[in-house]
Amino acid sequence: MTKKPRFTGLNKFLLEFLSIFIGVFAAFALDNWNEDRKDHITEMSILQEINNGLKQDVLDIQVNTKGHEYGIIAIQHFRNIVLNVPVKNDSITFHYFNLFRDFVSVQNNSGYETLKSKGLEIISNDSLRSKIIALYEGDYNTIRKLEEEYDELQFQENYYKDFNTKMSPYYQLDSLGTLKDMTFPVALPTSDKNQVLSDFWKMQNNRVFIIQYYLEVEKRIKALQAEIDKELH
Repeated sequence: MTKKPRFTGLNKFLLEFLSIFIGVFAAFALDNWNEDRKDHITEMSILQEINNGLKQDVLDIQVNTKGHEYGIIAIQHFRNIVLNVPVKNDSITFHYFNLFRDFVSVQNNSGYETLKSKGLEIISNDSLRSKIIALYEGDYNTIRKLEEEYDELQFQENYYKDFNTKMSPYYQLDSLGTLKDMTFPVALPTSDKNQVLSDFWKMQNNRVFIIQYYLEVEKRIKALQAEIDKELH
């Protein structure tokens, strides 16, 4: 009759140690899995929030771009008036409104602020994380400074008063003081005409500059949206 092998004290100790080790390791692995799962859920939620904000940012950029384009059209309209080139003045109120119009940069930063509060490293894709940071810390700050702080883009402050001083003798206003038409010809002294025209040239170049920057940033936003969509799906 064959005897069953008996566990020695060492064998029992090793078995118990192995059981404990497996249990601890499994618990640790499960805890890590849970943390990774939570981080992934948080990452996807933040990316979705950023993506939603970017959609609104594109619309805001397009509105400002269109506003600057209207500003350039207004510059050409009043340039023709100063040069006594015939114009259709039925839209003069619209052009006058757009001539010196300034803009502010409205950016939806809530998703990015959430990301910073959770830690930038929660975005696991290094390339995507770098592009998000570059957009919010670089491009958006540049746009804000250009629109709100860059002196040459403050059209109302820099050009409005001087332009009106020279041109107001030719304004035709209604009973409410709204510009409805102008008296022609506009006979400005050469020095005044040259100053107004040079101001127009400077205004137009600065509007073209900010439009070009907006278009580049819009491209980068849309490329970033495409990358985020890949991560989300």
